[in-house]
Amino acid sequence: MLKPGEIGVIMTLPEGAPSLTRLREMGLLPGTRVEFIRRAPMGDPVEIGVRGALLSLRDAEASLIEVETERAAEV
Repeated sequence: MLKPGEIGVIMTLPEGAPSLTRLREMGLLPGTRVEFIRRAPMGDPVEIGVRGALLSLRDAEASLIEVETERAAEV
């Protein structure tokens, strides 16, 4: 939902999926700021910046993470 260069805040991250558990361990938690860096030329994966690191996520995983743009989260 974010565009390249936009910053958002993670609102929810579903429980249960092993791949999402690993993402939580790497710091993707509700309240964390993330920056959408880019999408691969064929659409999958996407690259995000979180806590000074760059992560690549499959579209299926990224679509499960609820994010609000930083402006919307501040209101």
